[in-house]
Parts: sequence; C-alpha cells; structure tokens
Amino acid sequence: MKIIFMGTPDFAVETFESLIKAGHEIVLAVTQPDRPKGRGGHMAISAVKEAALKEGIEVFQPVKIRESENIEFLRKYDADIIVVVAFGQILPKEILDMPKYGCINVHASLLPKYRGASPIQWAVINGDKVSGVTIMKMGVGLDDGDIILQREIELCKDETGGSLFDRLSKVGAELCLEALAKIEDKSAVFTPQDESKATKVGIIKKQLGEIDFSGEAYKTECLIRGLNPWPSAFTHLSGKILKIWKAEVTDDEGKAGCVIKKDKTSLTVACGKGALKITELQIEGKKRMSAEEFLRGAHINEGDFLG
Repeated sequence: MKIIFMGTPDFAVETFESLIKAGHEIVLAVTQPDRPKGRGGHMAISAVKEAALKEGIEVFQPVKIRESENIEFLRKYDADIIVVVAFGQILPKEILDMPKYGCINVHASLLPKYRGASPIQWAVINGDKVSGVTIMKMGVGLDDGDIILQREIELCKDETGGSLFDRLSKVGAELCLEALAKIEDKSAVFTPQDESKATKVGIIKKQLGEIDFSGEAYKTECLIRGLNPWPSAFTHLSGKILKIWKAEVTDDEGKAGCVIKKDKTSLTVACGKGALKITELQIEGKKRMSAEEFLRGAHINEGDFLG
C-alpha cells in the first residue's frame, strides 16, 4: 500500500520500520515540529523524523494539521491509507475521508479503556493485570473509532512504564501489519466501541510523580513503576529532590514518610498503609544508584522523614 505515516515518539518508530520491511511504500512521514529541549534550548527532532530521514523519506511537520493548506498538501500524495501512531494532533474529517481505506490508528490500550495521551503509564500506575494494543479505524473524536484488531498482554510484577512501552510498541507493529492485510483483502471486521466503558487519560505532568506517603504503599509502588523512566516518582530529602526508581511493598507500619528501617542495602519508609523498602534511587545532582551505594555517603537515619 501507499501510506502516509503520522507519528512522533519512539513508540511509533517500531511500526514505521515494520511497514517498510513488509514492503509497504511510505510516501510521506508527518510528525510534530522540532522543539527546544534541555537547559540549552537546543532544537530536537522527533524519533519518527530521525527514522524517516535515515530512510530518505520526505518529512512534513505542520504546526496545525487541520489548516486547509496542510490538508491540500497531504491530498497530492494520493495515499491508499494513513497510519497514525501517537502523532499528537486530532485529524479533521477532511483527512479521515481522504485516503481510499481511510485512517487507522495504533493505540496502546484495550479500547475503549484509556483513550488519550498516556495509556501505557496509567495501566501500570493503576495496577492493571493486563494491557494491550488496539488497531482502530479513526473517527472524529478522541480514540473513538471502530475496532479492527486487539491483542492483550499480561503485565509483569516488576513492569515499568518503560518496559511496557517497549513491549507494546512491538505488538503494535505486528498488529498494524495484520490489520493492513485484512483491510486490503476486505476481510477486516469493524466493531464499534462500547461508549459506556470508555475512560480517558491526559498528558502526564511531572508533578504527578510527587509521592504522598500518607497513601497505600501498594499504590505508591505502582506509581513508581508507572513513571519509570519518565517523569519519575520523587520526594524530598534535606531540601533536595530524591527520585525513587525501585521499591518493594512491606507490611511494616509507622508514621507516614518516616524512615523506620535502614540497613546496608535499603531503607524502609512507612506509608499510610504498609511501607516501601527502597532499593534504587537518585538524589538531585547525582546519578541513579542502588540504595546500598547511596547509603554509603548519605546522611539519613531511622526516624528521619522524607517529603
């Protein structure tokens, strides 16, 4: 098929590269504009743009895809289908109706659950046992189109937002190829979503990662894993940000936020219910390290409070 591919982050690259390997012709890669990044404000390109340039594929970076001149620019490529993976903009009806086979989306949840921008992190944060990928024919709303294919996977006990991201990107690429084959041979079945079961999740913001030790240890441990590697869960120690990368739930009790146990390899902090045995962390200005390495030089004792 002749494909216009729309995507921006790393998650989209697996599908992009799989389409090329499978023999499809990507005639245009559409991605978000370059953005300033880091303290220096240097302009950074998206992962999809980087992949497209390596393949010699033309790149288009509209600020607003729905503007009339951008719609007409897409029209001249006469694509059979548009494949969208985490592009970051809502497509207007003029684009949805443009290709012969319409537009399909690779979404990292089992729709209609977790429509929106951050389904991967929220699956881990909420302690879900399963997640998955949905391929849908795009509608005018947010992730509300008819389902073509879905594949479910079980989450591991130590699943992080990063590990689930990697697993689902591979599943999404495989499922997208299956969906394209079914669409082309007219065997695809389009199943409307159950609107009564729809849930939405927005963009993850850094402040979500601030740990409230008055909550349940289990929920906090899920938050830590869900926000690993970005934006990370954190607390404060002696006026500095302390990122928590790995922790285990224990049955210990104490005042919320209090260090109730300390040994050579870990420190245990009480929560509102249960406690967290912290095994990997990162103090502001230092590298990520094991608790054992951290405790060799840290001035923290039983009875001290985090937060």
